[in-house]
Amino acid sequence: MSTPVLRRVVRRETHSPRTVATFVAVILLILALVYIGLEIVLSLAAQPALLLGPAAAGGWLIGLPTAQPAGLVIAGSAVLVLLGVIFVWLAVTPGRLSKHTLDAGDRAVVVDNGVIASALAQHLSEETGLARENITVGVAHRSVDVTVRPGAGIPLDKSMVQSAAELELETYRLTRSVRTRVRIDRPDTKEDEL
Repeated sequence: MSTPVLRRVVRRETHSPRTVATFVAVILLILALVYIGLEIVLSLAAQPALLLGPAAAGGWLIGLPTAQPAGLVIAGSAVLVLLGVIFVWLAVTPGRLSKHTLDAGDRAVVVDNGVIASALAQHLSEETGLARENITVGVAHRSVDVTVRPGAGIPLDKSMVQSAAELELETYRLTRSVRTRVRIDRPDTKEDEL
């Protein structure tokens, strides 16, 4: 298998299509065009308009800058600009799935973030001697968050957990480097005394 094909396969597996955003935009456009067409047909048939006939809509648009308060025009324009920016952003940026690629030479290996988190939590459980349920790992696109909850009186060094997590992540050979953050969440001793 050639490298361009692998890159295409990996990209397809790690990025989501913008199908939902496209579907919403097309449906809104179709509804707007159907409404405009219906109003034009009603106007040509000399029937009353559903909401606003073509002549009234044209007159309203022409008189909008002078007839309406400036704040209302600016607010409406801002909403339309915001919707436009959102649709342009969705069209231009790729959607990302919660997956990472691993460096496996001439093979394409894509792993779900949940699998990485589970494996790292299990490794940290074995390294620290803590129960697996006391370690929570969250894997994002560029960071890994580790929360360790040792019991009261159990000494645990944050730097040891940090280095163990980073060493284990290096063995996974992620193609994109991630930043590791470790938090030691100690139980409140006052609650334990009560």
